Amino acid sequence: MSSLHLLKRYGRENAAASAAEFALVLPVMLLFLIGIIDVGYYIWQVNRAEKAVQIGARWAVATDMVPATLRDYSFAVSGGIPQGTVVPAGSFPKVTCTSSSCTAWGHNQAAFDSILDRMQEIKSGIAANNLIVEYEWSGLGYAGDPNGPDVAPIVTVRLTGMTHTPITSLIFGTLNLPTFAYSLTAEDSAGSFSN
Repeated sequence: MSSLHLLKRYGRENAAASAAEFALVLPVMLLFLIGIIDVGYYIWQVNRAEKAVQIGARWAVATDMVPATLRDYSFAVSGGIPQGTVVPAGSFPKVTCTSSSCTAWGHNQAAFDSILDRMQEIKSGIAANNLIVEYEWSGLGYAGDPNGPDVAPIVTVRLTGMTHTPITSLIFGTLNLPTFAYSLTAEDSAGSFSN
């Protein structure tokens, strides 16, 4: 057989064409598959963070308050507000609590750590510096209440500064998660457990 005849025969041969096409399409298919998995993983992490703030807020309203003395503070005795009247918004400033302090009424470290621990059961990777607990005036309660706190503030649990490392981190690096917040109105603020 002449070399020219052999060359013509190989030029018409298409038995390996499917393998060559597969080799060209495979990287693109894998990239799409990994991308779909990565997006799902990101959404799962966002969902876990959202559930963690919901659980944290539930825990914060049913157990001890992070502002240490707020539960026992009498707006009638110490705040000069007539007993039985609603505590005005001007007498109850927004209280922001971080891992080390609150802007008013002291800081109950055990209560803060309890909220953080419960949230970490839902989403690992939450650090103390990611958690903020806020207490705002709601208009509920009255000065001199003998059965519990004088106010039932709106409690907001907030997660900030969280990041997500995708599977494709070599391409995209680390992504910042949005800020998550959830609010509930305080209950008795004296329990030791919450659902």
